[in-house]
Amino acid sequence: MHLVILDDYDKTSEWAAKYVRNRILDFKPGPDKYFVLGVPTGRTPKGMYKKLVEFYQQGVLSFKYVKTFNMDEYVNCPKDHPESINYFMWDHLFKHVDILPENVHIFDGNAPDLDKECKEYEEKIEAAGGIELCITGVGPDGYISCNLPGSSLVSRTQVTKLTYGPEAIAAQSRFFNGEVSTLAFTVGMGTIMDAREVMIMVTGARKSVALYKAVEEGVNHMWPVSAFQQHPRAIIICDEDATLELRVKTVKYFKDLMPIHNELVADSHNISEVHGQKNK
Repeated sequence: MHLVILDDYDKTSEWAAKYVRNRILDFKPGPDKYFVLGVPTGRTPKGMYKKLVEFYQQGVLSFKYVKTFNMDEYVNCPKDHPESINYFMWDHLFKHVDILPENVHIFDGNAPDLDKECKEYEEKIEAAGGIELCITGVGPDGYISCNLPGSSLVSRTQVTKLTYGPEAIAAQSRFFNGEVSTLAFTVGMGTIMDAREVMIMVTGARKSVALYKAVEEGVNHMWPVSAFQQHPRAIIICDEDATLELRVKTVKYFKDLMPIHNELVADSHNISEVHGQKNK
């Protein structure tokens, strides 16, 4: 696992976007070779999506041969609801770039058969050749997508029951007319771990304990983010605020690696070569 530490949210978002850009460009996608991207929602990736749109507008990046799979969606949430995953993704990314609608994969929140929707979603990922790069955020208590604390670390795509504290209930009820969604589709931890590479974005002091659990403690199903310690190619991108719980020597160690990490987002680069240098 590699940890990239940037000064603030904006620099974290820019670094992440450049990394995604370079991964797609290095892959050289085409009609017979699609780049398969796992994508998240939430506050954390908004800045990254904004920068990716800029790359498209500048003519340096195309999504024509990119397929995407979102990680979750509320059950019984209409596609056009402002809080749906579908609405978020089209609003922040898809409608601004040249991705083809048939290459966008998002759970149908109103699917009549929930188990069938999960099974078919797994099959679609497999048919696409698996996820090349899966991007995810993390919750303050270490959850990944809707894989909450206590989730199996080898789970597949499923419907999960959401649990909320009073603060979360109050926040969600503003968006859902006084009610909260208690069920959600989620890509399982096992499915995410199958991705050839995982990029985890962690920003803000609220996520500092989760980052500490992910980097400095052992694998624990109560902190799903810790599972990425066992992924052969995982990279965490965070800001300074998120490192508040890390040991000083841990922060220093990874900051000393920044010259190598920054080669990953250079305009002229070879990501495979740089990964090889880091793993020696």
